[in-house]
Amino acid sequence: MLNQIKSLGAIIALAVTTSAVAQPLVSPEVQTDGHVTFRLKAASAKEVQVHCEGVKTSAMQKDDQGVWSLTTDILEPDIYTYSFVVDGLRTIDLANPLLKYNLLNSDSELHVPGPATLPWEINDVPRGALHRHFYRSKVAGDERDFIIYTPPGYDPVAHKRYPVLYLLHGYSDDTTAWSSVGRANVILDNLIARGQAKPMIVVMPLGYGTMEVVKGGWGRIRSGNLWQINQDKFRETLLNEVIPQVEKSYRISSDARSRAIAGLSMGGSESLNVGLNALDRFAWIGAFSSGGLNTNYVAQFPALNEKANRQLRLLWMGCGQQDGLLSGNQKFSAWLTSKDIHHTWVETPGQHSFRVWRRYLAEFVPLLFQDRK
Repeated sequence: MLNQIKSLGAIIALAVTTSAVAQPLVSPEVQTDGHVTFRLKAASAKEVQVHCEGVKTSAMQKDDQGVWSLTTDILEPDIYTYSFVVDGLRTIDLANPLLKYNLLNSDSELHVPGPATLPWEINDVPRGALHRHFYRSKVAGDERDFIIYTPPGYDPVAHKRYPVLYLLHGYSDDTTAWSSVGRANVILDNLIARGQAKPMIVVMPLGYGTMEVVKGGWGRIRSGNLWQINQDKFRETLLNEVIPQVEKSYRISSDARSRAIAGLSMGGSESLNVGLNALDRFAWIGAFSSGGLNTNYVAQFPALNEKANRQLRLLWMGCGQQDGLLSGNQKFSAWLTSKDIHHTWVETPGQHSFRVWRRYLAEFVPLLFQDRK
């Protein structure tokens, strides 16, 4: 009997040891007080760092199991991007399924949950739907897509028509950025449920007039006149391909006062280029941390003067105070002021990040399609 007990004890000990070894690595581990622990198993690595928004310390420490880890200070509720650097090689966190997909550099995502009042937190409210459409672009000469958000209660056969927001992503992102990273659909669901925003349709198109501008990496944006070609062709794809398809397939009001355009970074400059040069089509314009603006404003907006105020219902611009693009955005705002163009200019703490742009979207959307004197 004693030998049997000893054998049973050995089996239990082996099972516990095996179970401990087999358990997957937890990374990131978000504690209830806001501390976060990152982990990476790399026994042979000599140096491992974690680069995360809002985290000052980057050097990770290795234990006797070959697991590198770092525990942060308390992080505010938000969604952060991060990556590991292992002996100089950048990599995502393979233990974490949350990914910020990007055409040039994908990152892992860290969600520090917050109160339900935060606009990007999923709440128990009626939810809209996302629809993905694919088509052949004659302008760009390629296959591309756009994503549509329809609000809760949308009925494709009803007579009711909805206002529409064309929402543009930034350089190196793709069509999915605003829904997967920006959580635009979640933000809209929450704002509509609270009565803070009018039900609307949101169209998220691919923001490139030519994919050549992104295929060669960041250096391509300074390659000759490729950037301008990209901007011009994007305008053509939006006005002549995307908008006609959307208005044919969805219950959308087609007058300018029911149509808005907004975007971040590259999408911010595209929103300004398209919207301010087509005020007969767009009465509501938003530009978040605009990047790639041509500083020859007179040539870029040849017809823009104080008469535009009769057509513009809202021109809203914002940029983070730690964003490298702040100065350029400030200069454009100052030029608008010199031309007596009514607009809202906002500066907030933050870098060139979705942590800024989610907040801007949540601030911008409630202003849309409201009666303004």
